[in-house]
Amino acid sequence: MNFDDCPQLLRNYLFYMLTIKGRSEKTVYEYYLDLRYFLRFVKGKKSPGSKPDLEKIDITDIDKDFLNSITIIDIYEFLTYLQTQKKDNASTRSRKVSSIKGFYTYLTVKTNTIENNPTISLDNPKIGKTLPKHLTLEESLELLNSVDGDFKERDYLILTMFLNCGLRLSELCGINISNISTDFVLTVTGKGNKQRLIYLNGACIEALKNYMKVRPVDAVIDKDALFLSKRKKRISVKTVQYTVKKYLGAAGLASKNYSTHKLRHTAATLMYQHGGVDIRALQVLLGHENLGTTQIYTHVSSEQLKSAADKNPLSKVKSKKIPKE
Repeated sequence: MNFDDCPQLLRNYLFYMLTIKGRSEKTVYEYYLDLRYFLRFVKGKKSPGSKPDLEKIDITDIDKDFLNSITIIDIYEFLTYLQTQKKDNASTRSRKVSSIKGFYTYLTVKTNTIENNPTISLDNPKIGKTLPKHLTLEESLELLNSVDGDFKERDYLILTMFLNCGLRLSELCGINISNISTDFVLTVTGKGNKQRLIYLNGACIEALKNYMKVRPVDAVIDKDALFLSKRKKRISVKTVQYTVKKYLGAAGLASKNYSTHKLRHTAATLMYQHGGVDIRALQVLLGHENLGTTQIYTHVSSEQLKSAADKNPLSKVKSKKIPKE
């Protein structure tokens, strides 16, 4: 991650977010893509002559004077281009707005490099609220029952931890054996290198014990990694994604476009709907910084809505017969 195709000021910001703010490499890489594309667009717009290819515009010569000259109108034009030409949805455009805001806050507040901050009055695109997609309890059981093959103990533990612990994909792949205490408390390192504790339940403990009985010991490359690939090194994100997709297909759930992240949604939804887990406890369990992020899981099922309607004290009242005229 050397960001050689970026101007020095942008490179400084990306390294600041990576080393000082502790953002993950994946997150910083998204900042890099967003801001590089934004600067290419603005430079292309300000360049005279024919319309250049945005993917080929050199931005390494952009300096503080150029950044200081960018206005909120430039940003509006960029967002319009993303919506009309790139067909980016509101969520994607909102992320790019956040990237631009963060960069300009760094330039004007943290380093005082420039004076003009065109994002002060910039609002994020409105994102429609949608319910998180998740497996039902019955589908979750079908998924677990579909596990088979040479790595069935490992794969069963992967699915069990996704569905019971609400882990992110990167968190699951990064689990070390040393992260699990003797009383089965898991220390997870999440976004921003923040750690949280997850108490493994009975299903996780049983699946873990079964896996550890068959987990390779000899010639293991990463001896502390909990989940190993067939090459005896730490399992990759792509391998886990492939594994989950395979079992979703085996369970007859492939057509519903579920994913590893949907399993995280499933864990949260099942704990809230069936387990009665408090929303703040759920926030800590999932590693959400803001409670508002967790509140998307407080949606209710159709069964809960029906039950609520049936519990209305007027639900048993029958209408009087209306006499015929």
